Amino acid sequence: MALTRTVGSAPGSAAPGGEGGAHDRPHVQGLDGLRGLAALYVVLFHCWLYTFPGYPDSAAPGWLDVLMFGRLAVVFFLVLSGFSLAISPARHGWRTDGVVRFLRRRAWRILPPYWAALAMSLVISSFVVPASHFGPPTGASLLVYGLVAQDMVTAPTPNGAFWSIGVEAELYLLFPLLLLIRRKSNAAVMVACVALPVIVGGLTATGANPVEGDNWLAPHLAPVFAAGLAGAGVVVASDRVRRLPWPWFAVLAAVPVLALGAVQGSVWTVNHYFWVDLAIAPAMAMLLAAVATGRPAVLVRLLTTRPLRSLGGFSYSLYLIHLPVVMAVIRRVAPHFVSPGLPTFWFTLVVALPASVLGAWLFSRIFELPFQRNRSWKSMIALWRSR
Repeated sequence: MALTRTVGSAPGSAAPGGEGGAHDRPHVQGLDGLRGLAALYVVLFHCWLYTFPGYPDSAAPGWLDVLMFGRLAVVFFLVLSGFSLAISPARHGWRTDGVVRFLRRRAWRILPPYWAALAMSLVISSFVVPASHFGPPTGASLLVYGLVAQDMVTAPTPNGAFWSIGVEAELYLLFPLLLLIRRKSNAAVMVACVALPVIVGGLTATGANPVEGDNWLAPHLAPVFAAGLAGAGVVVASDRVRRLPWPWFAVLAAVPVLALGAVQGSVWTVNHYFWVDLAIAPAMAMLLAAVATGRPAVLVRLLTTRPLRSLGGFSYSLYLIHLPVVMAVIRRVAPHFVSPGLPTFWFTLVVALPASVLGAWLFSRIFELPFQRNRSWKSMIALWRSR
């Protein structure tokens, strides 16, 4: 499995858990803050990954091992994506406005900033620092990544973080079918339809531990996405269900997985991500359910602070553009000023981290926010003309 395959992707006013029915709350507070923290962790993970050799048995000091598990950020992003996308359908009987309309809106929201980041990444990986162990990008890279087909076809990547965008694009195609199953049955049946084939396939693999390649990760990660969709049911659940101790459920579900990883070590954990991903997803879904019901209150207050809400607002842009910045600093800038190892790591945090955040904020203002605020080219052009 390539090193870049261990990283993560891809997008309220009323008080959660307060008075009033769940149907009256147009947004769920705290999700943007979680999204921002996850994106920031991915940036820190890459600062760590490309500074110290030997992943997953990294040469970094042991106290930095907390930055090792960037793959789990992928899982969280996908759980959060399924949860967020399902909130509106949950409030409308698990129906959407139509499959075509849903996919068009997703494409309008996701593709313009992605294509802009692809152009930037192609330039940097061609002329500054290669982003792939296959070498600089080629014409195949432009075609494959331009069509968001990187989970189906291998090509030298211009940006190692883009793999999860391909996975999520495939899961968007699955989303209407998952909603249909949820509407016709229940959450357990919906999750089982996706998870059981994956589990059976994993158990029948050599040593009951599938070895991942560079492609076809979407089938494996589909249950993770489905877990988020199932968790979104809490926004329309009865008060009895909403009052359940979701924070404690999340902790109890996460502890065995994290404890096993701690006992077995980082190399074992990374080599068994197929199962770790599936095992940790329920805990993540229950964490989102807890936040959606306003608990724990101290966490929700933190997540709804202005800095975290702001960071979450451009977290997609941060995910898209940070890796070329981090790699350029580590491999082209830092060697001129500091020695390898910890000095390079600190230098990267001081230079690449703020550059990534500020660059992502500016990038989002140009390539992301206009597509959030306007639903079509017609409305966007009309807005520009009115200025």
